[in-house]
Amino acid sequence: MKNYALCGPPRFLVPPCKNDIHENSKMTLLHAFRYGLPTIGIVIVPIVLTIMYRRCQSRGTTLPIKDDLLSLKTLRRISHYELSQATNGFEESNMLGFGSFGYVYKGRLSDGMEVAIKVFNLQIEGAFQSFDIECDAMRNIVHRNIVKVITCCLSVDFKALVFDYMSNGNLEKWLHSNNCFLDIIQRVDIMIDVAAALEHLHNEHPTPVIHCDLKPSNILLDEDMVAHVGDFGIAKLLGEGDVMKQTMTLATIGYIAPEFGSTGVVSIKCDVYSYGIILIETFTKKKPTDNLFAEEVTIRHWMECSLPKGAIEIADADLLRKEDEYFVVKANCISAIMELALNCSVELPEDRKDMKDVVVELKKIKRRLLNNIKHV
Repeated sequence: MKNYALCGPPRFLVPPCKNDIHENSKMTLLHAFRYGLPTIGIVIVPIVLTIMYRRCQSRGTTLPIKDDLLSLKTLRRISHYELSQATNGFEESNMLGFGSFGYVYKGRLSDGMEVAIKVFNLQIEGAFQSFDIECDAMRNIVHRNIVKVITCCLSVDFKALVFDYMSNGNLEKWLHSNNCFLDIIQRVDIMIDVAAALEHLHNEHPTPVIHCDLKPSNILLDEDMVAHVGDFGIAKLLGEGDVMKQTMTLATIGYIAPEFGSTGVVSIKCDVYSYGIILIETFTKKKPTDNLFAEEVTIRHWMECSLPKGAIEIADADLLRKEDEYFVVKANCISAIMELALNCSVELPEDRKDMKDVVVELKKIKRRLLNNIKHV
């Protein structure tokens, strides 16, 4: 038996208790293995099982829908009751419009903030999927020209997305309502905004996003007439490669790319085609579904045949008048933009412009327009 009184710290001028320290270390390790490992195991095992379960779930879905859906940095919580209060019980007078999968209402939240509330009609086939797709497409997208999602509200029988409210409505209203008018610079600015949004979705977002349903009613204008692209209900997220195929076509007739409509093949070039058609509509005030265009003659074919005759033959009559002192300057601007529109909407996807180049070219056209107006 050891006499512990005969050993101790060196400052007491006695030999150190080497064996005691060694044995104490052994005992400490033994206690750690005996009591520590089971405790660590209790913590680690559930974490491992949770990770394995989530991985198994993700293999069974085509889109990686997260539990938090939008995964935005900060989401304010909002209930069905609050949305009902904000819209006076989803009163018809507060309805801003409707789409394939539901209705959009104007609302005022309890803090006074004005919002647009997209309520999905869950009785319609595809509404659940559209909600998930839009959440997935909008996840972490932050851009000046893309409608901002504030939050979402979901329960077993109710799903809604809450967006920033756009006080000036949509581009369709401004182009085709008798009491609305856009001057040439406003139209150029709006189309630059839309091109910038598409460039971000196609080239700057970590996962390229194809809007798939770009049209004037999905281009919203805020109080400063800045354009924002919205409604990502049938958007597609590209994985590896730059083309994907889907079986069901939901896009809008007149704006849909030929390859998308005929074979269901979608790529970022489908959005470029739609953009080209909208560009024509914005400066001619003609819809691609107008009676002027029969089955054999599309709005693009009409533009291709009419452009050589001069801008006066194609432009919106309210936009280009011969008595205008800036007639020649505006005519040259419109002709240049229509050439760009034709390059965006060619038949073969690989021959269409890239949105990055479209933004650059439109900005050059705007600079020429402003410089020439100054010197007239």
